[in-house]
Amino acid sequence: MEEYIQSALSSGITSITFLEHLEADIHWTKRTWLTDELFDTYFAEGLRLQNLYANRLKIGLGVECGWNFEQRQQLREKIMARNWAEIGISCHFLKIPGRNNHLNLFSRSEEDQQLIIDLGTEDIFSRYLNALEEAVEYLPATKLCHLDGAMRHIKGWSLTSRHLKQIDLLLRLMKEKGMKLEINTSGFPLRGEQFPALPILLKARALGLEFVMGSDAHRPRDVGQEFQQIPALFK
Repeated sequence: MEEYIQSALSSGITSITFLEHLEADIHWTKRTWLTDELFDTYFAEGLRLQNLYANRLKIGLGVECGWNFEQRQQLREKIMARNWAEIGISCHFLKIPGRNNHLNLFSRSEEDQQLIIDLGTEDIFSRYLNALEEAVEYLPATKLCHLDGAMRHIKGWSLTSRHLKQIDLLLRLMKEKGMKLEINTSGFPLRGEQFPALPILLKARALGLEFVMGSDAHRPRDVGQEFQQIPALFK
C-alpha cells in the first residue's frame, strides 16, 4: 500500500482512496479479493499510513463490493460492519447453470472469453447490467465502478439498444440513491477511451450525476494513469 502512496505523491495527487475487492461465495480459478482477516490487515496498515502521511496526502480506505444475488444479505452485513471511506459497486462474476465455477466477465482467460461468446455477448452483458441494478438497489454504496468495463477483452462486441435502455434505468436509479459514477481511466490502454464510454457519460451528465475519478491501479505505477486525458473530455 505504501508503494501506491509513493506513486500518488510522485504524480502530484493530493487524495487517494483504496478500493480493495470484497466478494461472497464466488468460485473461480483463483481468489482476487480479500478475506475478512486480510481486511483487518488492510485497515491496520491503512491507519498506520494515514498517520504517517497525514500532512502530505489524504488517504481513504474503501471497498469495491462485487455483487452476488445469492449472497446479498452477507454482502450487506460485511459492508455495514466497517467504516469505509467509499463503497464501490461492481459485478465481475456471473453464475452459469451447470458449472461449478462462476464466469469472470473481466478475465483475460481464453476459457472465460469463449464461454461469453458461446452464451451470447448481448445476453451476458444484459445479465451483467441487471446485476448492477440489483446491487445499486440493495447495497448502501457511494459509487458505481467501470460501468461498461465488463467483457472488455471480447473483440467485436458493442452496446445494443437493449443495453442502452437498461443503462438509462440504472443511471436513474443511481441518481435516486445519490450515487456517483466512476470515470475509470484504465480503459485508455485497453480501448483508447475511459470506462464508461462517452455516450454513457453524456446520459449521466444530463441526469445531473456526479463523477469521481478512478485509475483501477492494480500496480503502484498505474496510480492516476491517463488522468491527463480527462480535462479535454470534459471540455
